[in-house]
Amino acid sequence: MAEVTVLTVNTGSSSLKVGLYAMGEGGERLLLDGLGDGIGKAEGSLTLRDGGGKVVRSEKVSHATQESALGEVMASMREMHGAAPEAVGHRVVHGGPRLMEHQPITPAVLEELRRCIHFAPLHIPGALALIEATERTFAGVPQFACFDTAFHGTMPERASRLPLSQALADEGIRRYGFHGLSYESIVAQLGKAMPSRVVAAHLGGGASLAALKDGLSVDTSMGLTPTGGIPMATRSGDLDPGILLYLIRTKKMDADALEAMLNHEAGTVAVSGGMSDMRELLAASDGGDGRATLAVEMFCVAIAKEIAAYAAVLGGLDMVVFAGGIGEHSAEVRGKVCERMAFLGLRLDDGANTAGRAVISAAESTVEVRVVESREDLEIARHCRRMMAER
Repeated sequence: MAEVTVLTVNTGSSSLKVGLYAMGEGGERLLLDGLGDGIGKAEGSLTLRDGGGKVVRSEKVSHATQESALGEVMASMREMHGAAPEAVGHRVVHGGPRLMEHQPITPAVLEELRRCIHFAPLHIPGALALIEATERTFAGVPQFACFDTAFHGTMPERASRLPLSQALADEGIRRYGFHGLSYESIVAQLGKAMPSRVVAAHLGGGASLAALKDGLSVDTSMGLTPTGGIPMATRSGDLDPGILLYLIRTKKMDADALEAMLNHEAGTVAVSGGMSDMRELLAASDGGDGRATLAVEMFCVAIAKEIAAYAAVLGGLDMVVFAGGIGEHSAEVRGKVCERMAFLGLRLDDGANTAGRAVISAAESTVEVRVVESREDLEIARHCRRMMAER
């Protein structure tokens, strides 16, 4: 198959990543990389880099919608590269029980996604809007959906099944898991260097962990939706279900109010009294802010607890991998997590950790610790090229 250009569209709750790749038999080339941040907020930014990493556009700009940010990026892309892409790949967080594999986007797929909005209300509406926008802009160009849940399809039933009735399980009420494209990227990058028993931690505004056995997902922290698991920037993570019953009965909160609280008003922003960015939290903690310190401790201890639990699932631990914005860039968070893993034989090389090297474990550590850049967009481009070849 000849070289093809693939546009990747990766939407978050308030961000948009775009990549333009040339995909050929001899490998892949990044042509353009774009990031729109703070979408829907008063302050935002737009940054574009060429394939060599050089910033070609950087400005503070507020975009009301992701479609608006995408329009700006595509205008710059046309100026720099002219021709339209030959395929467009979209990261889609959740496809529900019927869309569990990466696949071409068809009217039937779009209709199923509209039926699944309740699974990921922060993400699916934005993904649908961007799919429709790119269909209008690049009429006739094949589009593909790459699902974050697909990677976790290898989980055994003991991990995917929730302790509820068979009737609810049949409706699709189960553990799906997310950040699958990030975990795929980790597996692809490690290649033969990946041992049998690995815990990967994708840590960002949304955060999850996955237990990987021989490169396959066997358990993960997020559940039915991306709200579950460890506490995150604005999401609660797992809660005693009785808390929700309490709020319904005593505070008269309805589903919309609960959803707003659990997804936007919980996690570190709630504990700290308003801070959701880990850099701000760490700085405030260093300055003596007790609430910020508590939020950081809760986040790091939750990660350590999950790693220890997955060591039990895997029958031991060979490697821990940190990825995502916090995992890749916060030596302090990595250090706070790993210091609790000493009982498993894990030892950090403090100098390597501070420098953010690829391997940050000490020579005497029985568990290797790595920092791996999450390359979700490249995984999307690879899947698109494969699916184009299969058409």
